[in-house]
Amino acid sequence: MTGYPPPPDVIEGRVAWIFGDDFDIDLIIGVENIKYYDADKLRSVCMRAYDPGFADAVRPGDVLVGGRNFGYGHPHYPPMVAMRNLGIAAVIAESFSPGFWRGETYNGMPLITVPGVSTAVRRWDAISLDWRAARLRVPGRGTELTGTPPSDRAVQVIQAGGSLNLLLSEHRRAPSETAR
Repeated sequence: MTGYPPPPDVIEGRVAWIFGDDFDIDLIIGVENIKYYDADKLRSVCMRAYDPGFADAVRPGDVLVGGRNFGYGHPHYPPMVAMRNLGIAAVIAESFSPGFWRGETYNGMPLITVPGVSTAVRRWDAISLDWRAARLRVPGRGTELTGTPPSDRAVQVIQAGGSLNLLLSEHRRAPSETAR
């Protein structure tokens, strides 16, 4: 899952959805759809169980918010493929399931840990997220929260659009082993 453009330095959008604790990412598209990668198919099933109009309401730059252990379950990629194709720019949560965090970070999605976020925002709140500093501003509420910034390596991966892109660029820059 590479080829997604890196996010802007500051993501300006809205809170498209707020998930609770221990949310299984597969439920975004339904477990029966986890083997699909077709963007049109995923769009047609995305969040249908929660809000049938979700796909039409989301705009590029919007974010998802989660409680503790967001992404719990098997870290399948199609749910976040669907979200990316709808324009979701980042996920901000109290904490992430390790498998989900690893998989999505290395696919180039900013996953930002911000304690208190799930109770500090409401759906459709406008937000400003400096993802490198893990600083979230919610202007309409006068709220600013700071979380745990991603590591330098995670920032490199996200800026490259995923780990494969980063590794390929590093390989192209590496001196040739045959030029001795």
